[in-house]
Amino acid sequence: MSVDSDGTEDAGWELDPEDEQGAAVLAALGRQLRAWREEAGLRAADFGTAVGYGEDLVRKIEAGKRIPRPEYLDKADEVLAARGRIAAMKVDLEQVRYPKKVRDLAKLEARAVEIGVYRIHGIHGVLQTEAYAKALFEMRQPAYSQDEVERYVAARMARRRIFDRKPAPSLSIVQEEAGLRRRIGGTMVWRGQLERLLEVSRLRHVALQVMPIDCEVHAGMDGGIEVLKFGDGTAVGRSEGAFAGRPVTDPKRLRILELRYGMIRAQALTPLESRGFIEELLGET
Repeated sequence: MSVDSDGTEDAGWELDPEDEQGAAVLAALGRQLRAWREEAGLRAADFGTAVGYGEDLVRKIEAGKRIPRPEYLDKADEVLAARGRIAAMKVDLEQVRYPKKVRDLAKLEARAVEIGVYRIHGIHGVLQTEAYAKALFEMRQPAYSQDEVERYVAARMARRRIFDRKPAPSLSIVQEEAGLRRRIGGTMVWRGQLERLLEVSRLRHVALQVMPIDCEVHAGMDGGIEVLKFGDGTAVGRSEGAFAGRPVTDPKRLRILELRYGMIRAQALTPLESRGFIEELLGET
């Protein structure tokens, strides 16, 4: 966790300058926080001391320049005796807490009734453990700041809410064997990730398959694929090796992606065989 110059814990994340929606929400939230503080007769420095954060961070949050962490709002609510009214702002904060591109993806996943994914390298985001995701973001080049790593990890963990939906969407994921064998984050992190995959694979609405390295016929050599289908009959899909990697919604193009994905599923190990394969990997350490 990053630390402010006066030694107090960092209260939040920097806002993406291109996130206009986020800027508007944060500006409104900051004005409300400042109004509450001033009504209580507290200077920014005194309020910062009371909540355990630096004055500079308090002013940045009130100016809409910094995204507060949820716990900051909880502490502010307690110090200002707001009786839950400041803590309730976490609902608004949820709209902007994560990077815009992640929020957009999460919105699509939240609408989807069926998700099909073929992954080549890393584990799909909704299946990742926190430690595995952190290791992935920490190895990115050019390197992310610690602030960025924390924000992206939090956003990725939030996507796991898809498993809490009722009814849950049908989730089909085909994972390349090579991606499963790569010990991202070291042996213990890797083992924890494999155990998470086994846990998820036992859910009735999840079909997890492994594409073995020795598969001689492979329809996924052009890159990963993801197709999301929605309750109104529409869908969106994307593949690294088709249509310049851009998302597509046209039925003809979607059929091409669905054909490739269907072939990939047929060529991969069955869900039961895949679970046994992952168990064998765990047994190798």
